[in-house]
Amino acid sequence: MKIVEVNAFHYPFLGGIEHRVHHIAKRLAVKHEVTVLTGQMDDTPLNEQMSGYAIKRVPSKYIDIYNPPYIKTPGLLTALEELKPDVVDFHYRWAPTYNKAARRYTGKKVFTFHNTYGEGVGITRLPSIANDFFWKSPLKKFSKIVCVSEFVKRDLEERGFEPSRLITVPNGIDLPPEGNFSEKDYILFVGRLVGTKGIPFLLRAMKDVDSKLVVCGGGPDLEKLKKMSEKFGVKDKVEFPGRVPEEKKLALFAGCKVFVLPSIYESYGIAAAEAMSYGKPVVASNVGGLPEVVGNGGLLANPRDPKDLAEKINILLKEPEKRKNLGKRAKELASEYTWNRSANMMEELYREVSQT
Repeated sequence: MKIVEVNAFHYPFLGGIEHRVHHIAKRLAVKHEVTVLTGQMDDTPLNEQMSGYAIKRVPSKYIDIYNPPYIKTPGLLTALEELKPDVVDFHYRWAPTYNKAARRYTGKKVFTFHNTYGEGVGITRLPSIANDFFWKSPLKKFSKIVCVSEFVKRDLEERGFEPSRLITVPNGIDLPPEGNFSEKDYILFVGRLVGTKGIPFLLRAMKDVDSKLVVCGGGPDLEKLKKMSEKFGVKDKVEFPGRVPEEKKLALFAGCKVFVLPSIYESYGIAAAEAMSYGKPVVASNVGGLPEVVGNGGLLANPRDPKDLAEKINILLKEPEKRKNLGKRAKELASEYTWNRSANMMEELYREVSQT
C-alpha cells in the first residue's frame, strides 16, 4: 500500500501526535510505502528519509502565538494529490488549510482523533469548541474515524457520530530495557506546558507535599508557571528544566518516585504510560482516557482539586510498600501498550479502507 500520514508538524517538532505518526510510520514502512506529509518549519529540508519512511514538507507560514504555532500550508492538497496514495490518514484539525485539504481530498481517507472534542482552557476554549462544531459535518465523508482511547470513542458516539465508523487504536510506547530503576527523591511531570495539563493545580498541591517536583517540558506557560511557583510559596520545591533531550527525559522517568499528570483534558496520556513502563505509580486526574491508561497502576484524583491531588501523592510517598505494589502493576499494564500493536491495528484498518 501507499500510505500518507498528514499532520501539520513532524520531527524535529515534538508532541504526542508527532510521536504516534513517527512510530506507526516506521513500522508500516517495513512492508509499505509510507510518506509523512507535513508543513516545512525553519531549517528543515523539503524531502527527507527517516526510519524507512519518506517525509515531504510543504512550504508553510507560521504565527508563533501558541504551542503548536498557527500554521498555513497553501500547497497541501496539491502535494497530497501528487503522491497518489491508496489511503490517507489526516491527524490535524486546527488550521484552515489542513481542514480544507481534508474536506476536498476525494480519495480513500481516515481521520485520527487525538484530542478531546472541544478541548481547551482560557482563550483557547471557545475557538476549540467552534472549530470542532464546524468540523463535525466534514468528518462524515471519512471512511473511518480513529480514536486514541475508548473515552474518545464514547464521547464521539454521545455527540452523534455513527458508531460503525469509529474504531479505537490506542497510542503506544517504547518499552525500556529490563532492569530495576532506583528511586530518587522527586516526583515528576512530563508534558507540554499548556493550560490543559492542569499544572497550576499541581503547584498549589505542592504546598502540602514534602518532596521535590520536576516539571519537564516546554511550552507557552513556562514563565507563567515559574512565577506561580513563587506566588504559591513552593519555588524552592519545584524545578523547571524545560524541554530536555530524550535520554535525560528517560532518566527522569527512571528515577522518580511518583509520576503526576493533573490534566484538565487528556484523551490518552502517553507520558503516564511511559512512566508506568519504568514501574512508576501514577497519580492522574480522573478525566478523559487517563483512567483507561492508569488502570490499577496508580491513583486518580479529582481534577482542579489541589487538596485531593496532594492527598493522593502523599499516600504514595508515605507508603513505600503501596508505591512498590502499584508500580509493579503499572509496569505489567504498560507492557501491553506497544507501538507494534498500534501499527498492526492501523495496517489492518488502512487495508480495509483502501479496498472498499
